[in-house]
Amino acid sequence: MDHQTTFNYLKRFLTDERLAKIESYAPESSDFVLPVMEDIFQFRNAAAIVRSVEACGFHKIVAMESENEFNPYLKVTKGAETWVEVQKMPHTLESLQEIKNRGYKILAVSPEKNATMLPDYDLTEPVALVFGTEKEGVTDEILDFADETLAIPMYGFTKSFNVSVAAAICFYELRQKLIKSDMDYKLTGEKLWELKVRWAKNSIPRGEEVLNSYLKSLKSQS
Repeated sequence: MDHQTTFNYLKRFLTDERLAKIESYAPESSDFVLPVMEDIFQFRNAAAIVRSVEACGFHKIVAMESENEFNPYLKVTKGAETWVEVQKMPHTLESLQEIKNRGYKILAVSPEKNATMLPDYDLTEPVALVFGTEKEGVTDEILDFADETLAIPMYGFTKSFNVSVAAAICFYELRQKLIKSDMDYKLTGEKLWELKVRWAKNSIPRGEEVLNSYLKSLKSQS
């Protein structure tokens, strides 16, 4: 698929307001930080995580599932599910290895294994940020697999944050580090056009049908 040509077709179905928002926010999107969630079971937490990911401009989540389905509560997402792609994968080390093969350092959010404190972390390469389950935190096998661990400083008696709060803190802090860096961390080229196609499709009533009809017509012409 030629994503640029496809977007130029789909945008005729968008309102001027929606098109302007897509054109404004898409160039700010980044896949430099990839949130990876371990078998989250509370749908309100899933929704809050989706909302925080979108607000910080990352727009993709990997949900590793075993016992629980990653099912965000739409009243909490406030529409963020329109913009965030959730890729569901098995809750296995093989899934993490696949992510690592894409070029991501595996960074587990946990105070274990001589963790680096979030304010001190030097973000120099793409990271897959792994958050553990609500009850147990990051599982031991993933801690052993991870390249590094990252911890959030805490200053009170309660030495833990709710997973959705911890996720929001990390996303925001890492985004600030990227903004202050001189790295090319935003989407460009085909990745950017692919994102715009997905956003346009999700913005159009029966957008999947519109897109499939367009692609089918292209195939019949070739």
